Amino acid sequence: MTKLAALSQEEMDLDSRSGTAQESLTPALLESSLLNARKDYFVERDGVRFAGTHLIVDLWDAEGLNDLDHVETTLKECVAAAGATLLHIHLHHFTPNGGVSGVAVLAESHISIHTWPEHGYAALDVFMCGGARPHECIEVLRASFRPGRTAVEEILRGRGS
Repeated sequence: MTKLAALSQEEMDLDSRSGTAQESLTPALLESSLLNARKDYFVERDGVRFAGTHLIVDLWDAEGLNDLDHVETTLKECVAAAGATLLHIHLHHFTPNGGVSGVAVLAESHISIHTWPEHGYAALDVFMCGGARPHECIEVLRASFRPGRTAVEEILRGRGS
């Protein structure tokens, strides 16, 4: 059975379960349904189509990098500011330097963090697809960790597909 035929059968099954049986589906409706069924959450900005925005963030002379609760709260604030969906967060506190490494797993991808409090340095990856707004995380990170210097590199993942 072709994908289109399977989709057509699935839609008829759904329609009949909802009590709105449909005798036939038009080719245009089938094509529209097939496109919706394979929604890929790619985005388009300035005429460029890509999977998502990946920000590489470096913080220097930052504070609070050894505080596990502070790091977790900050990641959650980033998720909220970006309009993303938090699925799971996992952080690990290292000894003796107190560094923190971890990831916030998102429906839209992830935010990862690795800190070196003895150097006041943190490395973060903020990767999000769909309608999430990863750039909104930058101000949250600055307000929370109060770095003396911040560097951000943007990579458009899946570009050119």
